[in-house]
Amino acid sequence: MSTACLRMLRPAQWLKNLMIFFPPLLAGQLLSTALFVLGIPLFIAFCMVSSASYILNDLLDYERDRFHPIKRLRPLASGSVGRRSALAWSLALYTLGFTIGWFSTGQLVVYLASYAAVTMFYSVVLKNLPILDLFGISAGFLIRLHAGGELFQIEISPWLFLTVFLLSIFLSTGKRLSEFHTLGKNAGDHRASLQRYPDGFLAGTMYMTGAVVLVTYAMYALHKPRLLASVPLCLFGLLRFILRINSGKGGDPTEALLKDWQLFLVGLAWLGITIWSIYL
Repeated sequence: MSTACLRMLRPAQWLKNLMIFFPPLLAGQLLSTALFVLGIPLFIAFCMVSSASYILNDLLDYERDRFHPIKRLRPLASGSVGRRSALAWSLALYTLGFTIGWFSTGQLVVYLASYAAVTMFYSVVLKNLPILDLFGISAGFLIRLHAGGELFQIEISPWLFLTVFLLSIFLSTGKRLSEFHTLGKNAGDHRASLQRYPDGFLAGTMYMTGAVVLVTYAMYALHKPRLLASVPLCLFGLLRFILRINSGKGGDPTEALLKDWQLFLVGLAWLGITIWSIYL
């Protein structure tokens, strides 16, 4: 596989698929054999399907991305990977993902199908519609969360559901606001929904959802008293992400986590406190 083809798959974004492990992690079942027998194959299946969806999205955005200051460097927009080759990769990854999902989890492949359908609908329609584009992104996270709950037979707490839902809205709003800052008056030429957001709407939504995320996560932590120590970390992470957006830095959540050392350390600290509070 060439470097360009690998970049086209966006492997860094596979971190989002770790969402399927949140239910067993928070339920104290992370070390169960089901994690390796069922969890890893489903994770790989989601990675394949998500990469296929990213390629499809890049194919649909090919013309616009060529004039984007950052996205023009992507393999498709830059011409380092041809469109026919990209389409073949997308179809192959969809096939591989669904095959792995079917043989490893059987009926749970419906979650893969739902995720693929939502991302496809997002790429074709939702990303051009204000507010609905944010909900489309959030739906992908919720599907993965519930796929993990169903796979490991763990009921999803209402507070956990609300936290994941609102956090995904918060992060996607921040990403949109970052794009708006980067593209300025040309924002609508690259993403139609951006020109339909009134001034201040995205910033207000980011602040509002960030505040509510802190509340819902605190309510979830109240049911696991030792987890309360992670609430300040949650607040720091939210504020750090907001600072990045308002400072003109990239708004992609995955890149922010991997490239911002403060966010990375906060993430590790949260994981450490969670393991300590539940498993020790």
